[in-house]
Formats: sequence, structure tokens, C-alpha cells
Amino acid sequence: MSAASSTALVVVDLQKDFCTGPVAAARFPGDPARLERVAAGTERAVAAARAHGIEVVFVRFLGDVRLQRASWRHRDAVQGKRPKCLDGSRGAEFHRVEPAPGEAVFTKHACFDAFLADGFEQHLVGGGVGHLVLTGLFTDVCVDSTARTAFQKGFHVTVLRDCTAALLLPDESVLRFMSRFYGARVTTHDRTGEWTRGPGEEDEWARESSPASV
Repeated sequence: MSAASSTALVVVDLQKDFCTGPVAAARFPGDPARLERVAAGTERAVAAARAHGIEVVFVRFLGDVRLQRASWRHRDAVQGKRPKCLDGSRGAEFHRVEPAPGEAVFTKHACFDAFLADGFEQHLVGGGVGHLVLTGLFTDVCVDSTARTAFQKGFHVTVLRDCTAALLLPDESVLRFMSRFYGARVTTHDRTGEWTRGPGEEDEWARESSPASV
């Protein structure tokens, strides 16, 4: 199977309520400029993927109360959280990236893991995808949740470190954890020779994925 047919770039929750404006600024404890750098990096990664014939898959989050389960509603009530990325709102729109005609978009209903979005796993399996390259927000929440399930379901995982940011935990700690426990390859969007190819020789993959390289 060729790298182009076995690899997919997955854009996770790169939406306005997470990236820009007062909602994002109030939620993100770091420099808001970091979120814009993540969005810009992801924009370039998407362009590179398309240029290399790599499939781009978009995942979006909707947080409407009607879509929340009881545990989510209870947490929000206790912590005073307001729902974000409401269906049909500007905050739910993608930021700096838009799906091209024919590119798949999957919707999560008040949950973190892209594999809980209807049709996501089936789409990957049906397309022969065995390697996910993850970008988007946040490294320690939705990106990690998706990477964890991907690994357990047998997918190889790559994370583009300059195309994601953690919400609460130190970025390097999260990436090191993902490398050690999921065997994730960690690289940057401009090293296209690494992430645009699918899993090859096991020794080479293991060497690149070792925690010492993170």
C-alpha cells in the first residue's frame, strides 16, 4: 500500500471558539498568539498534504446542551462552564482552514475523541488508512483522546508538534507521553518527508518514535 493511500492528515477542532476571539482567549491560559501559530502551521500542513496526495480529514466539535450527556452537563454546571461551538454559530466554524470539495468532515457531539464521531473509523478503514497524522486542538484533550484510541485500534500515529497546543498540561510532557505509550512519531509540519509516508520498516519507525527523540 502506498504512503498516499495509507496516511491521512486529521485536523481536530480547529474552530473559532478554540482559536480566536474572546471565547478562546478566556479559555486558553497561555499566549493567544500561540493558537494563531498552531492554526497557521495546520494551514500549511493541510496544503502540504494536498500537494502530496495525502487525504485530509476534518473533525469538528459541537457543544450544544442538547447534545451533551448527563456527565458533561453536570461537569459544566459544577464548574460554571458555558457551551462552546454551538451548532450554526460563528464559533463552530473552522479557523484558517476549510474542507476542500470531497474532503470528509466528521462531527463530535460534546465529546473529545474523534472515534466517537459517527462514521469516522469506518471512513478510515474503508479507505485503507493505517496512519493518522494529527493536528489541531488541544494536545492534552481531543488530540490525545483521538491518538489513544487510534493506537489501541491499530493505527500508527504521528503528531505535528507545531500544529497543536496543550490546554492545561506542559506540551512537551504530553508529547513525550504520547510517544512512549502510543509509539507516536512527533515531528513538525515542514518535515514532510517524515509524516507524508506511511509506516515503513519497523526499526526505523521505532527509532523515530523513541521518547529520546521528543
